[in-house]
Amino acid sequence: MTDVQLTLFALLLAFVIFAALAAAFLRDILSAIIAFAGFSFGIALVYVLLRAPDVALTEAAVGAGVTTVLFLLTIVRTVRPGGDRLFERIKWGPAAVATALVGVLLTTVRSLPRIGDPNSAVATSEVTRYYLENAYPQTDVENVVTAVLAAYRGFDTLGEAAVVLAAGIAVLVVLRKEVYV
Repeated sequence: MTDVQLTLFALLLAFVIFAALAAAFLRDILSAIIAFAGFSFGIALVYVLLRAPDVALTEAAVGAGVTTVLFLLTIVRTVRPGGDRLFERIKWGPAAVATALVGVLLTTVRSLPRIGDPNSAVATSEVTRYYLENAYPQTDVENVVTAVLAAYRGFDTLGEAAVVLAAGIAVLVVLRKEVYV
């Protein structure tokens, strides 16, 4: 990654962390939902930068889109709590556990290969070589990622598509119910 890309990635990660903390500690439900939608959209952009557009699309559709709409429809049917405090008090026990977990996970980051490294274990593995050599002849699909998702992992992808479809239908059902109430 270039310095500009690293700077952009660091800014995006800072935004994601800020949005997550805001969603967790905001007391106003509408503000928390907006912060959560921002978090989800930021995570979708992180997936794009990590070259996982299929995961990014799912996160944007389900996380930032469908979930936000369902949350907003939920608060339309509920009463907003009163109060002067904008943020919830920090509970130090769970915050310490979450911080420790993040610290442990961050220790693994140094062992990850650089993005696009041609000498990484994934790029040099026999499995990768097999799919790169055989994806087109076996599936007639030019894009190797699409061939793997659609042909080799078809049932898994069908399950993911069913989840997205179910979420979309749930939103339509809730919207239809809202219209007639």
